[in-house]
Amino acid sequence: MKLIDPNHPAYRRLWVRIAIVAVCFGWAVVELVTGDPFWAVLAGGAGAYSFYMLFWTFNPQPPAIEPPVQPDAEDEDEPAATAEKPSKDGQAE
Repeated sequence: MKLIDPNHPAYRRLWVRIAIVAVCFGWAVVELVTGDPFWAVLAGGAGAYSFYMLFWTFNPQPPAIEPPVQPDAEDEDEPAATAEKPSKDGQAE
């Protein structure tokens, strides 16, 4: 299960990735200083995970560009389906 998608365009800039990791580790330090080791471990774990995803395994893929859709050659040869059909007496309706 990936919590951070490294291919998201928001993570392409280096300063964004650095800020995310720094805030997580900084908050872990704040929690340690104030005497709450449980939240420090959680924030440190978030920092470690974000470092792993955003720096260690960061390999962004270029955005996939889909070619424009071309109509098939078979579709051009078929008559239009909306053509009026003649009635019983040969007159078009």
